[in-house]
Amino acid sequence: MRRSDDAGTEEDAMTEPGPLLRLEKIDKNFGPVHALTNVDLDVPAGQVTVLAGDNGAGKSVLIKCIAGIHRPDAGRIIWEGRPVDLRSPRDAAALGIETVYQDLALCDNLDIVQNMFLGRERVRHGILDEEQMEIAARDTLRSLAVTTVQSVRQPVASLSGGQRQSVAIAKSVLWNSKLVIMDEPTAALGVAQTEVVLELIRRLADRGLAVIVISHNMNDVFRVADRIAVLTLGRMVAVRPVAELDRKIVVELMTSGRSDRLAEAGGRS
Repeated sequence: MRRSDDAGTEEDAMTEPGPLLRLEKIDKNFGPVHALTNVDLDVPAGQVTVLAGDNGAGKSVLIKCIAGIHRPDAGRIIWEGRPVDLRSPRDAAALGIETVYQDLALCDNLDIVQNMFLGRERVRHGILDEEQMEIAARDTLRSLAVTTVQSVRQPVASLSGGQRQSVAIAKSVLWNSKLVIMDEPTAALGVAQTEVVLELIRRLADRGLAVIVISHNMNDVFRVADRIAVLTLGRMVAVRPVAELDRKIVVELMTSGRSDRLAEAGGRS
């Protein structure tokens, strides 16, 4: 009987799912500048992982390694348990990794449908399938409870900052993405627009997607995060569930790379 229990325990350990994305010992240098050094990070599905750090900490470089823009000089990127070599953003997108950058990369002169399918237009019998693209865009916005947009044929230039961010996020999940990365998604937004975007981020995680968010806003961080990863001068100094941290600890980690309060609580900084 004990043998059966042991076997069950071993089997459970073998089948326990790992993180969707795992970074192991990632290094990235730009000439003499060490942008990332020995960075480890697990990104589980169904959770929001906030990447915090001061300016120059390496946050943008790290997400660009995940997005296929930069190739690490050392270390491994493991996706769904298998090492991958991301040579371009197209490679990342093929895996289900989509990135929403701070500038959103939306075209003001195009409408919402045209922006959401830009570069990936659907064609039927040699012509654009406008009807199917419109239906897909509308269904995606509806599934994410984006209700402030009056029409998917509105020009993006007519949208508010919060609406533009919502469209950019909806565009990222339209392509069956598994991981959505967002760089400062609430920067320059008002209070009401920020609330809409934070709710949308939580909705993505609730749908089972992995989400990485870069943010300097501690109020937003603690509103939306399941886990907080802190980079200091290119090194990962802490990755903790949000319940184990507070604003003061995160700021201490960002500025000095350590926190006596976290160490006293049994953590490693």
